[in-house]
Amino acid sequence: MSDDSRIEIKTNSEIEIMRAGGQILKEILNELSQQVKPGLTTWDLELAARNLLNEKRVQPAFLGYRGYPASLCASINNEVVHGIPSAKRILKSGDIIKLDFGILYKSFYSDMAVTVAVGIADDESQRLMDATKAALDNCIKEARAGNRLGDISHAIQKTAEDAGFNVVREYTGHGIGRRLHESPQIPNFGMAGTGPRLKKGMVFALETMVNAGDWETKTLQDGWTVITADGKRSAHFEHTVLITDADPDILTL
Repeated sequence: MSDDSRIEIKTNSEIEIMRAGGQILKEILNELSQQVKPGLTTWDLELAARNLLNEKRVQPAFLGYRGYPASLCASINNEVVHGIPSAKRILKSGDIIKLDFGILYKSFYSDMAVTVAVGIADDESQRLMDATKAALDNCIKEARAGNRLGDISHAIQKTAEDAGFNVVREYTGHGIGRRLHESPQIPNFGMAGTGPRLKKGMVFALETMVNAGDWETKTLQDGWTVITADGKRSAHFEHTVLITDADPDILTL
């Protein structure tokens, strides 16, 4: 884990910009989530995202980032992250879709992800989504000044494994601010009481990525779409969170 001297501390004015951006992002992602239904394509969701970006007068965080070709990451079932929207990907009842989205507002980034059932999910998929969301809730509780980065990672791993699932190990949460990905990297696994000390003013994109089967993943030939190696489903949730001297402050809630 990264040295805490490299983790940026945001000023009060920067935090207020990120809070405003986080609220805009939350509104956009909530709207996209409500549009999910059988028969829709992931490209339909991309177009809806672009319309909402224009309406809110904010920029996409992902479009063009390291060459990524869309504004939205839309990953279905065994796709873990970075699914590229396509007119050929049609949502079916019983699917689960991960919507990962970020915006740039007044030079600061916000990042958020949810997993949504298309129609009604089967019991195993619902249990996977519930555990992944619980892992995010539990790791956020550890995101307070005086704790260590490993406390966050440990909470994710324990919650997921206690539910009988496995955390993704190759992809992490991260610091966020003027850059989409800042120090530190925040793994989905780790030991409590280890890593840099958390300080007031740090802002993290905390994300939980949990697989129904093994933790291993692989990347498709498009160079972006990450899938589970065993073909089983995966879920993903994320919030942008501010460290304070009191309770964690979820900027995208």
